[in-house]
Amino acid sequence: MQKAYLMLENGTIFEGKSFGQTGETVGEIVFTTAMTGYLETLTDPSYYGQIVVQTFPLIGNYGVIPSDFESAHPYVKGYIVRDWCQEPSNFRCEGDLDTFLKREGIIGLYGIDTRALTKIVRESGVMNGKIFMEGTTDFGLTELKSYKITDAVKNTTCACETTYKPEGEVKHRICLLDLGAKANICRELVKRGCEVTVMPGYTKAERIFEMNPDGIMLSNGPGDPSENVEIIEEIKKICDKKIPTFGICLGHQLLALSQGAVTEKLKYGHRGANQPAKDEKTGRVYITSQNHGYAVVNESLGDNAILSFTNANDGTCEGVDYKNMPAFSVQFHPEACGGPLDTGFLFDRFIKLIETGELPQSISR
Repeated sequence: MQKAYLMLENGTIFEGKSFGQTGETVGEIVFTTAMTGYLETLTDPSYYGQIVVQTFPLIGNYGVIPSDFESAHPYVKGYIVRDWCQEPSNFRCEGDLDTFLKREGIIGLYGIDTRALTKIVRESGVMNGKIFMEGTTDFGLTELKSYKITDAVKNTTCACETTYKPEGEVKHRICLLDLGAKANICRELVKRGCEVTVMPGYTKAERIFEMNPDGIMLSNGPGDPSENVEIIEEIKKICDKKIPTFGICLGHQLLALSQGAVTEKLKYGHRGANQPAKDEKTGRVYITSQNHGYAVVNESLGDNAILSFTNANDGTCEGVDYKNMPAFSVQFHPEACGGPLDTGFLFDRFIKLIETGELPQSISR
């Protein structure tokens, strides 16, 4: 394998080897602690513009399984692992990771000390990085230091409306605003008898009202939430109509921004399948899947908002219930696939909200 390198904007250089596509790429370095679900990570639109580091040492052992993808193709700028498996073994396997990355044009790096890299990011905070091949003489330091993720939702949202129907009776009609949505959000709703119309993230509120939906889902997505000024204005209109609404991740942040809250960038974010979210009402802690670099500032929530979940590690906002409208949101991923499944009941809470028009008081099992 060809030698390849990772250079951080603080000047640190890691030497490794290339896999996947060869070439150069610049992105925001982030790490995820998930031990499984690398295919879901690679195809999660929330990683748009980022170079993802897997802290689990062996990646690719069950190959490539398209039915597990969260979107049609990856949005990552690069992919870093300690070791990758060249001979995957799984009865569902339809290919290997190296071939998949080559086909998708994703530049990979392996054989570096991912533990040391993760510690740098944890101690210094998220920073930009560049993967390049042996023989490079122009390191592009200006490009590296000036790189910034922009227009993230514009580059990950769907191009047109698509409707998905359940196999049996249609119980409720949902408009899902695609802000960079993971496919399993739609699957969870369809599984509960919902007809789901996935709509581009920049859909006007008037178009949503024409659909006369029973409920509105605001999906996850990438980038700085405060950048989405146009979408926030449309969400305000949706809130004024008092349509039952459920927000996840970026959807959670945009819903809060529409109600006057503010967001902040975290030092290194929460990414992985083992993030503890504390139910503020019961004190129960759920293990959740998360992927975000921004958070709603607790103190910025208005009188109409109730902090429902916090992160048990750092106390940041993980959920909000609203008193002046039938809406709630969470920062973590209740649709998590592959897991954990602890908070899947929140989709049932959304269904009850649609049916009763009021937020159920009990949000835990």
